[in-house]
Amino acid sequence: MSASFATPEGLRALLQRLHDRESVGYWAWRQDPEAERLMQFTIGKYRSLARTHNCEPEDSAYAAFEAMRTRAVRCADDPWAVITRAVQVSLIAEERAAGLLCSTSQARRREVMRHHDARRFGEDETGFLELLAESRGPSPVDPAPAAPRLKPGEATPTTAFEALNLVISMFVALGWPSSSATCTLDYIATRLMEAGDRHVAHAYLRRDLAGRVALDLDRDSWATALRIVLGNPDKAAVATRAGVGVLAMLVCDWKVIDLLADDGLVVEIRDSAPKVARRIDV
Repeated sequence: MSASFATPEGLRALLQRLHDRESVGYWAWRQDPEAERLMQFTIGKYRSLARTHNCEPEDSAYAAFEAMRTRAVRCADDPWAVITRAVQVSLIAEERAAGLLCSTSQARRREVMRHHDARRFGEDETGFLELLAESRGPSPVDPAPAAPRLKPGEATPTTAFEALNLVISMFVALGWPSSSATCTLDYIATRLMEAGDRHVAHAYLRRDLAGRVALDLDRDSWATALRIVLGNPDKAAVATRAGVGVLAMLVCDWKVIDLLADDGLVVEIRDSAPKVARRIDV
């Protein structure tokens, strides 16, 4: 048996009744039996749309509920058409947020949606630093000048790719799980590449709750890793080694052995290592 709210006019009448708190009370959406049936109907109606965007059917019901509470839906010529579009936009944002490792509100922004999904370092045959180098490589019309010849006894400069690997190795050697260190530093380096500035990347990542949760790091470990890799954002530390960050120092040809000579740095990396639960065999 089809419900009255399955039609545009029936839905409009129901929404207007639920909106009138003087007649149905404040908790109408929670206590009204017809409101419950409407949500169940909505889950079934948008189930296939939710699966198309790799979301749960309940996600579509939440998006529809948010739309149903607005005046625009109650006054629309076809309320169901407006709700369908609102659900579609919300599910697209949910799907992009899961791929970009960011919040849904950030995924709705046009400048964020154009980015590709986050990828784990080493997932592709070509790393993201090589892709960056290729995208910024010289064009055939204007070839880049040849690299200057090294003087006798002079070592090859450390590339950003090599510096990132050295930082990962240093974190692993000081107690970080290999997978956690790789994913965390890959994520930081990716955001740094997108921002193009250490301070901008640090400010963004410091507030990136979704990224921290996805990496399974507590607040202290996350803040410490950002400060060590990207440098201390405090203005008083700008001209110090702590203000530069180990990634930039390694690119500037500092040696890992020199960094490990800093006892304070070693203790910070060791103490910030995420705790790994151990399985007990019985």
